[in-house]
Amino acid sequence: MISLILLFPLFACFILFLIKNRTLNNTMITLYAIIHFICSVCLCLDYNPFDFNQSFFAVNDLDKLFLIVLSIVYLAVSIYNNGYMKNDSSLTRKLRHYSYAVLMFVFSMTGTILSTNLGIAWVFIEATTLASAYLIYFHKTKHSIEAAWKYVFICSIGIALAFVGIILLTIATGNLNSLSFTDLYANVQNFDQFWLKLSFVFILFGIGTKMGLAPVHFWLPDAHAQAPSPISALLSATLLNSAFLIILKVFKIMILANCDTYARIMLFAMGFLSLFIAAVFIYHINNYKRMLAYSSIENMGILAIGTALGQLGMLAALIHLIGHSFIKASFFMTAGNILKIYDTKKIKSVTGLLAKDNKTGWLWIISCLGIVAFPPSLLFISEFLIVKTMFMKGYYCMSAVFLLLLTIVLYGLTKAVFNMIHS
Repeated sequence: MISLILLFPLFACFILFLIKNRTLNNTMITLYAIIHFICSVCLCLDYNPFDFNQSFFAVNDLDKLFLIVLSIVYLAVSIYNNGYMKNDSSLTRKLRHYSYAVLMFVFSMTGTILSTNLGIAWVFIEATTLASAYLIYFHKTKHSIEAAWKYVFICSIGIALAFVGIILLTIATGNLNSLSFTDLYANVQNFDQFWLKLSFVFILFGIGTKMGLAPVHFWLPDAHAQAPSPISALLSATLLNSAFLIILKVFKIMILANCDTYARIMLFAMGFLSLFIAAVFIYHINNYKRMLAYSSIENMGILAIGTALGQLGMLAALIHLIGHSFIKASFFMTAGNILKIYDTKKIKSVTGLLAKDNKTGWLWIISCLGIVAFPPSLLFISEFLIVKTMFMKGYYCMSAVFLLLLTIVLYGLTKAVFNMIHS
């Protein structure tokens, strides 16, 4: 199953190269989504009859969660993409390049999740940048070109920092000569803690760039705002998760090496800074796709905070990841419908959405209520657990700041959404 899920997109790209057909482009994207979903379900059920050597790619319990979330979101996006691109007047060649990029983008994220080796995971997370840059640039406007260049430039710097972190990690490992997560976990007590701590700084900032954590988040608002809505959904609901998984695996090394206090402080700092940045910009923003992008930064900050809290906080972070992925994908796809109706991304230019398109209006409201953690949203459960954990640990001031920033984000989002749905 792992072989099929990784090899099919390469085969599909080859078929698209040989057969230049407009209809086939969307068909291949949808077909891969179906195969991806079936394979993911089989892997989650530990049914993997065709793979014998799992030295470089395998799936553990944590990977299963990330894989099935990616699969479900991609399947939903592929179905939405059929309607979204149906009336697109772009040339067949341009749409074929779009299909190449989507297939390779999902392939790269899947490889990141399934990698059992930190070096291979780094290669695949870099490949996500190369595959998705064209998707951000797809509309070929002045702003999309600027967003694509910013994305490539900032993420390349981030990936370079992560590479330095991996080199420092190899110094910390001494004579281990392996980047396999299994080997790293088994031998962590022999690592040099100075080099290990230094490597974590570089890896967190480097991979944190792809995750969209502040202060290395600058690519994200422009990229999400300029990409086609199906791609914005994938960027927010799946790409950020893939980067987060690498951070979780490296964070486990820090825990096993008894360096977790140091790592937790860094995660707390980046998490709260992400919430602060999101709260400031969402409150004053006038572009609903950029608003959703800053919401993604906020939610990545919450994941970092939950991870730093550990135990119940980690469980909350994983619940939050599931809820955010599904709700944010819905939010971005609904934003695509609004863009089709009004032909503008400005919040002030969109009014009376409920009257103009009742279904889109209600989807917009439901997505908003879900993302601001309105009960019984999964995000309400996760944020409640995070606050509970803070109180259990005696972090009262931290919990007050956390709730204050969430309240500002809630007010900014709901104000914008309800202004758009009413006349």
